[in-house]
Amino acid sequence: MVGLVVVSHSARAAAGIAEVAGEMGGDTRIEAVGGDGQDGLGTVPDDIETALAAADEGDGVVVLVDLGSAVMNAEVAIELSGVDAVIADAPVLEGAVNAAVTATDPTATLETVCEAAEAARDVDKT
Repeated sequence: MVGLVVVSHSARAAAGIAEVAGEMGGDTRIEAVGGDGQDGLGTVPDDIETALAAADEGDGVVVLVDLGSAVMNAEVAIELSGVDAVIADAPVLEGAVNAAVTATDPTATLETVCEAAEAARDVDKT
């Protein structure tokens, strides 16, 4: 099964997004990671790397991020981890929900889950 990692500058935001996505994601492993490790805002590559390893069940991990520097730190973490992972260019909440739903399909792949996350860019809210 494809796993998900939600990376936010706020640990609380990451946890909340993972909680919402988890309601739709069945048994999909969703890891939340955020904050600077000292109760402040930021992201830490080592923490992201740990989340990648926890989310990986062998079929890869789709990473959803909130802001630009989270992308940079996620890229570093992916390189260090050796986990087959991709960063989705998607809105973090809507993308996480779409990805979680798609990951429940037994035929889901890293590519299909990432595509589902990225499809959330085109969803109108009103």
